[in-house]
Amino acid sequence: MNNLKNKTALITGATSGIGKSCAKKLAKKGVNLILTGRRKGSLVEFKKDLAKYNVNVKVLAFDVRDLEVVEQKLKKVLKNRKIDILINNAGLALGIEKLDEGLIDNWEKMIDTNIKGLLYVSKMVMPYMRSQNSGHIVNIGSIAGVMTYPGGNVYSATKAAVHTLGEAMNIDLVGTNVRVSNIAPGAVQTEFSKVRFHGDKDKSDAVYAGYKPLKAKDISNLILYVLNAPKHVNIQHALIMPTAQRNPYILHRKS
Repeated sequence: MNNLKNKTALITGATSGIGKSCAKKLAKKGVNLILTGRRKGSLVEFKKDLAKYNVNVKVLAFDVRDLEVVEQKLKKVLKNRKIDILINNAGLALGIEKLDEGLIDNWEKMIDTNIKGLLYVSKMVMPYMRSQNSGHIVNIGSIAGVMTYPGGNVYSATKAAVHTLGEAMNIDLVGTNVRVSNIAPGAVQTEFSKVRFHGDKDKSDAVYAGYKPLKAKDISNLILYVLNAPKHVNIQHALIMPTAQRNPYILHRKS
């Protein structure tokens, strides 16, 4: 069953990890794509890779933290295109310091990207979905938004906000056919930890040592299932973990 063919998806943070994997999976299903990210070169190269799927791909290089640019870029797109799917994927974690030792610059980047960026993009797209009485918004949350962990403080707070905003979106869109889903992954081996530790490969690798973490494709497979569900089915929240991990604290690593 393919309920997605010929639809159009807007994916933020599409240059790597879960966003990139979602783009590939949706392209295979015949979904046209609008891909955003900060790295223009990466977006252009990715667009070339997607040519084999024979779908329309538009790339937009901007930072979701910049409200003026978000409005400028998306207004142009929304004038000419119907967006059926929005995947709010852009997000990051920075550092694992205790709250009183945290770097304010890290806090602001996480808050501005994970919360405000999601709000900026959603506020642009939601009115169009409401007017067309159809659409699906997928917000990428985290187990950290359900249960915080040592060093997670501000990052966990931002992902808790993502979960709350997803619930609020569902309430605000009641009476329409627009669905909202929150996907909350546990440990996924992407650039996530590399970014968190500012490129320190040893620290990043240690996060995934001794067990089999999730891959980006595991998350995109779940998102594909959620998006492809019949119109009367709204999967509002899904928590996905590697089998070795049962919550942020309980993780079985082989010695």
